[in-house]
Amino acid sequence: MEKGLEEGLIRLIKDAFALPDTDLKTYSPLTLAYIGDVVYDLIIRTLVVEQGNAPVNKLHKRVSSMVKASAQMELYHGIEDMLTEEELSIYKRGRNAKSFTTAKNATITEYRSATGLEALMGYLYLDNRLDRVLELMKAGLERRSAAASVTPKENATKSNEMKKEQEEKKCDLSETLQEEDDTEILIESEKELE
Repeated sequence: MEKGLEEGLIRLIKDAFALPDTDLKTYSPLTLAYIGDVVYDLIIRTLVVEQGNAPVNKLHKRVSSMVKASAQMELYHGIEDMLTEEELSIYKRGRNAKSFTTAKNATITEYRSATGLEALMGYLYLDNRLDRVLELMKAGLERRSAAASVTPKENATKSNEMKKEQEEKKCDLSETLQEEDDTEILIESEKELE
């Protein structure tokens, strides 16, 4: 085959099977999510397998932790600011689509967000923009990794600092209230003396 992947996987598939081009606007958001789920999964599986040979059950566990709805929602939040208006619109169509399946191990919010992300991935893939899919996924995974790299000790330190700040604010508020009470008492005492 002389044609390379630079033409896009979807183009290669359509050419090999003589499939017609279809207007992407005719696809339902759930159909886009259906194909987007596979695209997302293929990229994650490729990343995991390329980290080295391992027993299949270990590979499956690694992949599962990265493709579950909560992880997809985190990835979406990591790329949200990178999306064009068109991409955001596709995401929202997928997120808001009425699905007849229920989330197994996810909240409804996580499940809907994951469906929106998968719809976006499916749309970009079918539009022969796999490069954009890879760009978004790479950025999302890097941002997710950076956020996760904060150690538990750093989290505890930040939490303690926040608690200390809240206590200081409470003390300041108490002092302010006490000063106001003292001022009122002084005013009342002065009135009594008059």
